[in-house]
Amino acid sequence: MLSLDRVSIGSKGFISSIIGDDAIAQRLMEMGVIEGEPFELVATAPMGDPLEIKVQGYRLSIRKTEAARVVVRVS
Repeated sequence: MLSLDRVSIGSKGFISSIIGDDAIAQRLMEMGVIEGEPFELVATAPMGDPLEIKVQGYRLSIRKTEAARVVVRVS
């Protein structure tokens, strides 16, 4: 399995799962990061954190530590 923080800019695929069931996992799901949704890694900040992804038609910035909890399938 590959986590979102490990994919390169321009990668597209689908979200497989979110690791954990705490408040951070819940917040990610509330922002649209849910199983089965397509995503695209659009950009990263100059120092690599945060990451900008496109999900559900909008751009979302998340920290690398949060992205490490998102398991993806790259297509």
